[in-house]
Amino acid sequence: MQSISLKKENIELVFDGLDTYADVYLNGKLILQADNMFRGWTVDVKPMIKRTNNVLLIKFASAQNKVDSIAKSRLPLILPDNNRVYVRKAQFQFGWDWGPKFVGCGIWRKIKINATGKKYIGITIDATSTNKIKYNAPPSKNNVKLIQQKDSIGTSFYFEKDDKPIYAKGANWIPADVFLPRLTKSDYRKMLLSAKNANMNMLRVWGGGVYESDDFYDLCDSLGIMVWQDFMFAGGMYPGDDAFMNNVREEVKYQIQRLRHHPCIVLWCGNNEVEEAWKNWGWQKQFNLHGADSAKVWNDYKRLFQDSLKKWVDEFDGTRPFVSTSPKNGWGHAASFTEGDSHYWGVWWGMEDWEAFENKTGRFVSEYGMQAMPNWNTIKSFTDSTDRYLYSPVIRAHQKASDGFKKLDHYLTRYFIDSAKLSKLSLEDYTYLSQCMQYYILKNSIAVHRSKYPANMGTLLWQLNDCWPVTSWSITDYSRQPKAAWYAVKEAYRDDVMPVKDAVYPKNLKLNKPEFSILISSNTITIRSNVAAKYVYLSANDAGLQFSDNYFDLEPGKTINLATNRAINKTDLKVKSLYSVLNAQ
Repeated sequence: MQSISLKKENIELVFDGLDTYADVYLNGKLILQADNMFRGWTVDVKPMIKRTNNVLLIKFASAQNKVDSIAKSRLPLILPDNNRVYVRKAQFQFGWDWGPKFVGCGIWRKIKINATGKKYIGITIDATSTNKIKYNAPPSKNNVKLIQQKDSIGTSFYFEKDDKPIYAKGANWIPADVFLPRLTKSDYRKMLLSAKNANMNMLRVWGGGVYESDDFYDLCDSLGIMVWQDFMFAGGMYPGDDAFMNNVREEVKYQIQRLRHHPCIVLWCGNNEVEEAWKNWGWQKQFNLHGADSAKVWNDYKRLFQDSLKKWVDEFDGTRPFVSTSPKNGWGHAASFTEGDSHYWGVWWGMEDWEAFENKTGRFVSEYGMQAMPNWNTIKSFTDSTDRYLYSPVIRAHQKASDGFKKLDHYLTRYFIDSAKLSKLSLEDYTYLSQCMQYYILKNSIAVHRSKYPANMGTLLWQLNDCWPVTSWSITDYSRQPKAAWYAVKEAYRDDVMPVKDAVYPKNLKLNKPEFSILISSNTITIRSNVAAKYVYLSANDAGLQFSDNYFDLEPGKTINLATNRAINKTDLKVKSLYSVLNAQ
């Protein structure tokens, strides 16, 4: 707390985050009408502030009602593919294929006071006088460049640091909670350490979420994690009227000035999958956009993402590269493998085998992935015993992807188990097997990507984290604990050893029944098997218990020593392997 006098030369209220449509009153006077979750707002309040009994009132309006009203007023024109595009608000809050719909409102970042001038004893208010300095620092010098040059294949796409090429290994980052103010610095530290410990050197902050907190970027700076920073636009065509454009310009100015001093940020990107969607997803037919309407929507796109954002990035930063969209080409086009960055979703959405990457690895793969169930302890946290069976209504409610279980089952039967056995699995065994499958596919996908070096110079999997407990492409679930694939990625992203592709599908392995011997000493577990064992999984009722390795292969007669983050009781430890699940019936 700091004493502020009414004799100060300037007294300003600073709002770092109002979500989203908000009328702000001080002592009964309207001082601000906010309409952008991503902007900071500063208001001179000296004329209306009192020595005592100041009342600050903020009235929020429904963003859903507001965008529905705007969209209705624009009929018959319909912007693909959701009314959410009219509001500058985190787009994932309107629902995504890994998260629920919670179109909330409220104060999501700090409200502060700036006061400058002579010091006097006066009223006591939570105050700071450093905000403007921090949020308008000059750009950092990180000596990182984006190299896009014509070559024998097409056009390169890779990063250089100090004139040395970097092979990017990392993941996409989504908001880490559906209710953002719940996140703490310790949450960010745990999740970013999980990226660092998985040998990642880059995270892509995805455009349907938020410009992250200062804690996120501070930690990325200290951990040496590069950040590909999307602007907050994803999967929709956005309006191009002057009011919207001016609002976005202020948003971009605020966010760049807030973030440009962070050396971790190496790229600004205009949007996620908007250009690809317009060209490849059939929106013109679906939303009856033809002739002048189609031209207007596309011209608005070019005005914002190809012209204005480039100009604003140069104006407010001037040191970092900018690309207008990600990916450059859709995954159904040959050019997506020869130039720019690539989102390859033939594996999963197209239900192709992971071997497809042999001929379809892009120059820089900025999205690809495979789903798995969340950890069993996480599933227990949102179910009761009557819900814990395969495809129960509650389990289905925590699977947001279109035909999600159909695709999961396709890959499980392709690589691990026949369909008759699959249908008889317990939910716990299905969970285990789905995680083994995600492990297997990501391990082999990364092995293919890295084998294409130097034509391929980056592999960013979708996705590192979750915003709620869900079946998704994440490799750490909402509990912040690793799924099986995290251990696969940690190994596949090592600098000292290149990953090797599996020669045999897991379902074709000849497995014998293992007998495990286990010795526990404080925080160390020593485990041995009498025969070769695949995907050996250790678990306990303690949801916070984490092992230095898991889902590992164990050769006969060999021992593995595992460190744990806390002491464990042997009676609480459970061991599962692929044999026990495939031979459960």
